[in-house]
Amino acid sequence: MKIKYSFLLFLCCSWYSMICAQKHKIFGDTLSIYNYSELENKFYNFKGSNKINESKLIAQYYLEKAKKAKKQNYIAEGYVLMHYNRTLSMSLKYIDSLEFIKRNSQEDSYPTRIYLLKGRLYYDSDNEKLALNNFINALKYAKKNKNKRHIAIAEIYLAYLNNYIGKHAEAVKVLQYYYDNGDFLDDNEHEHIRLNLANTLLDINKLQPSLKLIHEGLNSTSKRGEIDRYNQYLSLFGLYNLKSKNYQIAIDNLNKSKNYFSTQPNDLNLNYALLYLGQSYSGLQETEKAIDCFTKIDFHIQKTNNIFPELKEVYPYLIDYYKEKNNKEKQLYYIDRFLTVYKELDSKFRYISRELPRRYDAPKLLQEKENIIREIENKKTISYMFIGFLLLSLSLLILLYYRSKKAEKRHKKIAHDLLQSIANNHSENKVENSENITSGDNLKDRTNRVIAEDVAETILKELNLFETKEHFLKKGITLTTLAKRIKTNSNYLSEIINTHKEKNFNVYLNDLRIDYAISRLAKDKKFRSYKIPFIAEELGYNNEQAFTLAFKKRTGTPLSIYLKEIEKVETTFQKKETNP
Repeated sequence: MKIKYSFLLFLCCSWYSMICAQKHKIFGDTLSIYNYSELENKFYNFKGSNKINESKLIAQYYLEKAKKAKKQNYIAEGYVLMHYNRTLSMSLKYIDSLEFIKRNSQEDSYPTRIYLLKGRLYYDSDNEKLALNNFINALKYAKKNKNKRHIAIAEIYLAYLNNYIGKHAEAVKVLQYYYDNGDFLDDNEHEHIRLNLANTLLDINKLQPSLKLIHEGLNSTSKRGEIDRYNQYLSLFGLYNLKSKNYQIAIDNLNKSKNYFSTQPNDLNLNYALLYLGQSYSGLQETEKAIDCFTKIDFHIQKTNNIFPELKEVYPYLIDYYKEKNNKEKQLYYIDRFLTVYKELDSKFRYISRELPRRYDAPKLLQEKENIIREIENKKTISYMFIGFLLLSLSLLILLYYRSKKAEKRHKKIAHDLLQSIANNHSENKVENSENITSGDNLKDRTNRVIAEDVAETILKELNLFETKEHFLKKGITLTTLAKRIKTNSNYLSEIINTHKEKNFNVYLNDLRIDYAISRLAKDKKFRSYKIPFIAEELGYNNEQAFTLAFKKRTGTPLSIYLKEIEKVETTFQKKETNP
């Protein structure tokens, strides 16, 4: 019987494969009547609908046709078509092929288009860091080539990234601008903006403007048969009703979008549908159904690792639920999951650490985890050793707390003294900013006899110009490059700096930059409002970490405390002015 059924199954599969192959052949034969432009139009019409297989066949036919004709431009476009609806690794291979063909292209769309395509791929695969790098490069080349459309696309995707990390107001400005003024964008791009603008408006609780866009999106995608986008709008309509506390309407719509997304490869859309659905059930006090939705989200993100900021609302709900049920094993499991997600979120979305609920911050969760583990291991008795351990831990925590407070107080005093020295303009209190050129006999005494006096004096004059003209802010300065600039050799320059500045070159350069930063941050409010990575770049550092480490080493206080002290002083000053 098993052999008989296996044979029948084999026949059925063979028959189905033959029918599919025949169908594809017929479809492929019909494509021969279309030119390249018509094939592209057909592809993009199918790409956003439920005809993904047909779109893949069109892309394959297009590329084969271009290769047979040996037309480089169309081969390149064929690689673009082929990269859609593939795995990330396969899509990147097609983009690499495109890049190889267009590496010497003089068209104003390259290499911008390469960066845009790669950026979108990384963005869709939840790799925001690589997405950001590619979009920034795309914007740079788009502006260089004055390509209006590519500038818009790069700025729109950067707005999506801003929205992703919580900067909703900034994202709305860009999206609204291009939604109102993007006549040069195609229908697909315009629809993408509308979808994200509607979502972002919901994030900042502008419900009515968002509802208008959602209704427009539902109508347009329904007419064009764009099932995927239609269901994304349906999820947003569910979110709108959730925020409006129309929970049952939200549930009805979200169940439809959830059922659709459960058949699609994009787990992020499914997770958001489940999130809004769970929150809607929670609004109706249907806790068990909400827990079911949140449990499914946890299951999905373990498969894909596509984490998102709203998970901060999912795990606390699960932890509280199982805590109330006195299910220690489940509670412990979801604490572990939350700690894992928290760690990734903290590295990926630094801002989120400020927004996490205090009762679920990392130290408390770690302590609670430890308590539960011990409770499970020893339910009958609480040993004196355990109590002693807790007391020791508590003592250690108290000691660490007081030490941290003491260090914080010391850092604040250092920061205050720095500001005071700037305010009073006491040259003796300033950190070494520059040194006067040593003159006469003193120059003879302090300079190595190998270096002629006039050479030493010239080098010191050049160093003085280097400092006063703030050339030390330029990136990539080394002992060798500075020596070339002032027309001397690196040995002489090193000797002069060591002797007259009493420090080596690297310390000398860092001190100049940090002293400049101390003064400018205190005096320039606009400069102070910039992001730390931008400030670091302005000061000539390659990255934020190098700058903050140099600042702490030079001043003895962390940059964050110095900035807070500046704000504190300014606030006090403003109050005095308001209330004389």
